[in-house]
Amino acid sequence: MSNSIFETFNNETLFRVPLANGSVSGTVQVPGSKSITNRALLIAALAKGRTTLSGVLFSDDSRHFLSSLQSLGFNVIIDEPNKVVSVDGLGGDIPNETGTINVGSAGTAARFLTAMLALSSGEYIIECSEQMKKRPMQPLFDALISVGASFEYLENDGHLPVRVKGNSGDCKPVTMDIHKSTQFLSALLLVAPMAKSDMNIHITSQKTDGAYIRITRNMMTEFGVDTEFASPDYKVPAGSQYDVMDYFIEPDVSAACYYYALGTLTGGSITVKGVYPELMQGDMKFLGVLERLGANLENTADGIQLTGPKDGVYPGIEADLNDFSDQTMTLAVLAAYATSKTTIKNVSHIRLQECDRMQAIVNELTRIGIDCKADGTNITITPGPIKGTTLETYDDHRMAMAFSLLGLKTEGIIIKDPMCCRKTFENYFEVLTDLLERQ
Repeated sequence: MSNSIFETFNNETLFRVPLANGSVSGTVQVPGSKSITNRALLIAALAKGRTTLSGVLFSDDSRHFLSSLQSLGFNVIIDEPNKVVSVDGLGGDIPNETGTINVGSAGTAARFLTAMLALSSGEYIIECSEQMKKRPMQPLFDALISVGASFEYLENDGHLPVRVKGNSGDCKPVTMDIHKSTQFLSALLLVAPMAKSDMNIHITSQKTDGAYIRITRNMMTEFGVDTEFASPDYKVPAGSQYDVMDYFIEPDVSAACYYYALGTLTGGSITVKGVYPELMQGDMKFLGVLERLGANLENTADGIQLTGPKDGVYPGIEADLNDFSDQTMTLAVLAAYATSKTTIKNVSHIRLQECDRMQAIVNELTRIGIDCKADGTNITITPGPIKGTTLETYDDHRMAMAFSLLGLKTEGIIIKDPMCCRKTFENYFEVLTDLLERQ
C-alpha cells in the first residue's frame, strides 16, 4: 500500500477517514477469496500433477500458505501480477519428510496444513505469529491424535507452535467438536484423500454444518472427490483422488460487503466486479440483510449492483449472523447510524477469532458514544450521536476495514494500524480512497 494516504504519529500509522460527499457510487474490484484460495492451494498440493489457479488472493495469509508449501518442497510457480499460481502435487505425498513451516496469522493455513502434516509420513515443526498462538487448535489436535499422529507442544498445550509426527495415512473414525471453528472439520475433509481407509467424522457439537464447510465440500466435488453428509456424520471414501485442473478463484465476498455496506450507508450505488448471485461464499447472505435495510440489488454484466436506501436512512433490525459472522463488524457499524435498535444474534464464536471481536465491537462503539452491549451470543446496538475519535483495530483486518466506514458520515474518525488489512486485502484503503475521490 502507498504510504501517501496514511499519517504517522508517535511512530504509529493512522488512516484519517475522509467524509463522504453525500451518496457514494461507483464500481470497485476486490481480491480473490481467502477461503477459496487457501482451500485450492491445499487441494492442488494433494492432487497428482500440475494444478493452475487464477484469480488468486495475494495477502499475508495466502503468502504464508504459499511459503509453507515451498518449505515442504512443493514446486510452486507464482505469477503475482497476473494473480496466477501453479502447484505440482504429488498425490498426497510431501516432498520433504522433515522441515519447518510458518503459518503466520492464517487460521486456514494453520488448520489445513496441520491436518496434512499429521497424515503424512514425516516430522515437522509448525511455527506461527503471536496472534495465532492464542487461537484454538485443541479440537483438531485431539482428532488427529486419535488417529495416530503425535504432537509436541513447543510453548502452550493445545496451541501452536508444535512439532508434529505424521501417522502415514492411518485412519479410523474420528469425533470432533466444531463449535469453536468449522475450520477443524474442513481440514479433516480436505486431507481425507491422504487416508488409507474411509474418513468417517462424527460431530459432537450442536453445530454440524456451516457456510464454510459447504464451500469445502463444493470445492472437493469440483476437484473430483465426493463427500457424504448425514448429520452429524461425514464420510470421504477411501481411494479418493483430487483431479488436476485449471481453477478460477471467486472474488472475496467478505471484502465486497464493505463496499456494499458503504452504498447502504450513503444511499449510493455500488457495483463489485465479478460478484454474481451464484457465488458459493456464505457472505452472499449478507446482501439479504442489506435488502432488509432498504437496499436494492440488481444483476449487471459487471456484477451485482447495490443501491442504498434514500439518503442512507434505514431501520435497525434483528439478524442472525451465525453462518456469515465475518460481517458482524459491518452490521455493527451500520447499526450505529440506524434509526432504531439493532440486535446481532448467535455470534459468540467470534470471540475466538483474530481478536475477541464481540468485545472489540463493544469497546469501539462505546468509544464513539454508541450504546453497545454483548450478552451471551448476541450484540445489541442502540444508535445515537457519534463523536469522532481514534479507533483501535486489535491487529484484526476486519475491524480495520469495517470500522473505517464510520468515518464516511462522522468527521474525525481515525483508524489505527490500518495496514493490518494486509491479511486479506492489502490495498483496501487505497481502493476506498480512490472511490471517495471519484465522487
